[in-house]
Amino acid sequence: MTIFLSDFKKILIAFALPFIMYGQHQLKQKELNLVSKEGKNEIILSLNQKGELAYKVKRNNAIVIGESPLGLVCENQNFTEGLEVVTVSDVKEKREVYSLQVGNNNKIDHLFTTKSISFKNKNGALLIVDLKAGQEGVAFRYRLPDESGKIQVVEKELTGFQIEKGAKGWLQPYNKAGKYTPGYEDFYLHVTAGDSIEKARNPSVGWCMPALFNVNNKKNWVLIAESGTDGNFPGCHLAADSHGGLYSIEFAKQDERYTLPIDENADAKPKYKTPWTMPWRVIITGNQAGDILLSTLITDLAPASKIEDTSWIEPGKAAWSWWSHPDDFSAKTYNDFTDLSASFGFNYTLFDAGWEKANQESGIIKYAASKGIKPLVWGYSSAFFEPKARKKRFRQLVDIGVKGVKIDFWCSDRQEVMGALQGVFEDAAKEHLLVNLHGTTVPRGWHRTWPNFMTAEAILGTESYFYEPRFPEKAAEQNTVLPFTRNVAGPADYTPFALTMRTYPRLNTAIHELATAMTLTSGIIHFADSKEVFDSLPIEVKNLLKEMPATWDRTESIIAKPGEAIVLYRQNGSLSYIVGINGTNEEMPVSIDLKKYGKGFSKFRIISEGKDPLMEFKMQSYPLISNWKYNLVPKGGFIIQFIK
Repeated sequence: MTIFLSDFKKILIAFALPFIMYGQHQLKQKELNLVSKEGKNEIILSLNQKGELAYKVKRNNAIVIGESPLGLVCENQNFTEGLEVVTVSDVKEKREVYSLQVGNNNKIDHLFTTKSISFKNKNGALLIVDLKAGQEGVAFRYRLPDESGKIQVVEKELTGFQIEKGAKGWLQPYNKAGKYTPGYEDFYLHVTAGDSIEKARNPSVGWCMPALFNVNNKKNWVLIAESGTDGNFPGCHLAADSHGGLYSIEFAKQDERYTLPIDENADAKPKYKTPWTMPWRVIITGNQAGDILLSTLITDLAPASKIEDTSWIEPGKAAWSWWSHPDDFSAKTYNDFTDLSASFGFNYTLFDAGWEKANQESGIIKYAASKGIKPLVWGYSSAFFEPKARKKRFRQLVDIGVKGVKIDFWCSDRQEVMGALQGVFEDAAKEHLLVNLHGTTVPRGWHRTWPNFMTAEAILGTESYFYEPRFPEKAAEQNTVLPFTRNVAGPADYTPFALTMRTYPRLNTAIHELATAMTLTSGIIHFADSKEVFDSLPIEVKNLLKEMPATWDRTESIIAKPGEAIVLYRQNGSLSYIVGINGTNEEMPVSIDLKKYGKGFSKFRIISEGKDPLMEFKMQSYPLISNWKYNLVPKGGFIIQFIK
């Protein structure tokens, strides 16, 4: 009997042991997970038997990023295999509460769960992965906690983003280095996950971030981006080779230096002294594309404002002569556009390339100041690259009355450039100068950290009517993609409202062009066209331009179909609008409950296409109704103003 009981215990233990070990594995695996407070988004890390680190992301329990690799290959340490978990921090909560000078919504208040997991490699060196999860998505970043202060080099980052087979996306090619590239000025292509790059504007070596995908049989949307990049890391893009839908992080290329005084032999790999905190890898999720458009996850993750007093920073609108007079650098033309700004109540006027001679001879900056208009001036990137020269130039500009700078032709994502841009924001802030970047990388949450950073190009805007033969046909489609991609990363200087026909004649209607000033966000809206066109506008359109805000207190997404249509509700103070554009060549019916959005108003005015849709507007006013129906014309649009 005793022998029987002993054998029975052995059998029982042998039978139960796998379940105990499985339970311990599940418990340990649970430690590598992080779920957002409301339970919507989850990031799950895992280690296989080789000690290789991976992760996946779920939204509402559905996988939106499949199992994807993590890890770093450093110059003298390998964090890609043989990893073991050392410590797992407690889950903490962190609330991000702040205001944005420019955005879809002014007040941000988001709660995050956070966790940090330490791993050691075969040599005992440590790698920390920080996790964050919130209602709009998840993010992670690497840290090397070594306190020695030694310079470390990252040879390769293994981070990937596994998109499911068959998923559709909107991706922009990352152009190969050249005289004007990379500048994030290519078309967003409608692709299937894993597609190769075809029909890019320029030879390309990868895909840009942000990158947009529609996954889970179109039930969820995902935007891949990064945040918080500064001088300790290069800007990153996604590898061109994405077979199987695995999109991998790539660093800026060695030859991205054509416009800047960078030594051709200088290594472009990430290099920094430890301890080293790297940028956030951001995965924004949503049930609909409108969730992506309205997300502030990129700024939530960026450092808080470094400018204590922001009272001098004022979003606004500017007249701009270059688009209508690209070869005219006369003082008369600059002054005419200053007068145009004054007549429309704009805050600013922008003097583009060639302004210095006109100012020396005729004092165009003093003339602008005499009219109560703040002058903004163009400059070349190399003049602002080195700290000493940059500070000197900013001081010179302030001394003659300049209020902001448009700095052009950066054309690089190298680490040195990321550092120079942070220096531009900081040094400009000290002089109370606003910043507009052109020929540049995409923003990465910088407008939260440096609120004087008002806008950036990094967008295929209206200047393309001069240079790109495919732009007229594709512009409407692109205008319904950009709010869900480029503009999520930060303010975009599209230079809207260009009615005059250029080298490649416009096909979008006039109201579509005007509406882009309200579907995109930019801290300063630089309106593109001639004084004659502005003077010829009907009074209702003139009044709209006078009152139109450059930023918004509140935005709601009504129709969100990237590549097809976008309709937004916009509110700033007592001003309320609904604005929509059609990105297709087909008529598109829309139906909106205007009473829902027009509370406190009795009527609405709609501005739509006139007799000549390409050049004219039609204005009609009606009492508010619940079931308003309208047909968006091909490549058309509308703007509704609520009237008390």
